[in-house]
Amino acid sequence: MSLESRADRGVPELTARVVRASFPKGTLAVRVREVLGPLFEDDSFAEAFSSRGRPAVSPGALALVSVLQYAEGLTDRQAADQVRARMDWKFLLGLELDDSGFDFSVLSDFRARLIEHGLEEKVLDLILERISDLGLLRSGGRQRTDSTHVLAAVRTLNRMEFVGETLRAALEALAAAAPAWLSLLVDADWAKRYGARIDSYRFPKGDNVRAEWARQVGRDGFTILEAVYAPQAPAWLREVPAVQVLRRAWVEQYHRDGEEVRWREGKDLPPGRRRLSSPYDPDARYATKRGSGWCGYKTHLSETCEPDAPHLITYVVTTDATVADTEVTAAVHQGLATRELLPDEHDVDAGYVTAAHIVAARDAHGIELLGPVGLDTCHENYEGEHFTQSAFTIDWEAKNAVCPQGKISASWSDQRKSSGTPVSRVHFTAQDCAACPVQDKCTKAANGKWGRSLTLLPQDQQAALEDRRREQLTDQWQQRYNIRAGVEGTISQAIRRTRIRRTRYTSLPKTHLGHIFAATAINININININIIRLDAWLSETPLGQTRTSHLARLQLAA
Repeated sequence: MSLESRADRGVPELTARVVRASFPKGTLAVRVREVLGPLFEDDSFAEAFSSRGRPAVSPGALALVSVLQYAEGLTDRQAADQVRARMDWKFLLGLELDDSGFDFSVLSDFRARLIEHGLEEKVLDLILERISDLGLLRSGGRQRTDSTHVLAAVRTLNRMEFVGETLRAALEALAAAAPAWLSLLVDADWAKRYGARIDSYRFPKGDNVRAEWARQVGRDGFTILEAVYAPQAPAWLREVPAVQVLRRAWVEQYHRDGEEVRWREGKDLPPGRRRLSSPYDPDARYATKRGSGWCGYKTHLSETCEPDAPHLITYVVTTDATVADTEVTAAVHQGLATRELLPDEHDVDAGYVTAAHIVAARDAHGIELLGPVGLDTCHENYEGEHFTQSAFTIDWEAKNAVCPQGKISASWSDQRKSSGTPVSRVHFTAQDCAACPVQDKCTKAANGKWGRSLTLLPQDQQAALEDRRREQLTDQWQQRYNIRAGVEGTISQAIRRTRIRRTRYTSLPKTHLGHIFAATAINININININIIRLDAWLSETPLGQTRTSHLARLQLAA
């Protein structure tokens, strides 16, 4: 489809007259149009459309409808119906009352074009630019970030279900694409095993019988793969996505020694980050956090939190479920720098903070990364008073340490952790530690060659770590840090009003695009029930909701 840029001519006179007569106090859609004007211009999406072909539906209108769709929890078909049926939507889109809208399939095509051309962030970029032009958003100040888990749009499968369903999906694809070719390979027993969806209640009873069933599935999968990759097989069969997933899954799940097929076990399996969890969403991963497991993704939302300005989502990161929060901190800062929205202070929980992050945020971006760090864990082995690492004097130039009793370390070695983090290992002799009058407050390692040992980060990181450990114990730091908790309300709002807890789509790029639409919807404050959330609440001077406190907690506070 080709793009024919359409200049916005404002709201048609009849549409404006009827909507204002029907809604004399206005609606959210009316206020957004009147305050922000046309949000998305067609030219902003021009690179996603060719210069030839039949004219496309206005991409600016499709972008706005996509945001409205997430705001109200609508399917593609329902969103297209709302364009035809809702007067206030027509007002916002600048349409005539008799405009027939578009077919719902256009929305799916629009999303695919955004992903194909790397325009996933464009919608959020444009709304943030517009809000910045109004003077309601600026760099500096304070921002906060937190994450939540996102369930994939697929079932969570155990290993036996996974291999069975993966093979069944490949057979279904081949049966549709090359039925004559596949019929020469399979027989009635295959249809009996893989004709219906694989569920655990259909598995045979008994561990030995189930193990044999898994091996049979493995042998059948290798039979299909050998046939697909045989020289005489049509080459295009290897490009079928379900076959590619089958091949990868069998490498991850099975060993093959000649004709013998067996499970991979324990350390023989790839790590969770590299291992498929579903044949229908190759990007989804299984992870656990605080005892809860899920198959899918994580999304990280960053928002402004100044008391004299609306709280707006400025950046969204979507990862698979296995990616730790610490791996996202630098990406958030880089993304905010690209948007020229870097804060002076970034409030996060402990999952985003390491000494390296504190130093990098300060040196590279001028950001104070405010979040707690882990305490010196050596105290866990002792009762009462003890000597932490901060009690030792470190001479970085001489590469030695002096203990509280004045003994000098005997060994200093520069090493790297398995993660690649540089560290210095410092040791005191067992002879010095055994004769020390305060040994019971310092170390239990007084036998063998070495006594007390220290693990030090690079000098600037070690200094930042010790400073933060001291700061976070003060009441002043705690009161300053309290503002971080507010981002959990934003996460809750996104879950309840845009339903980001479960993705609508398969694949990481599609899921991330959905989160961008959700963040944009929250920013322009669209809600079907109360019609006021963020920017609209700010413009209409609606006060922010108060944190709920249970009756029991109130009694305790009063006591």
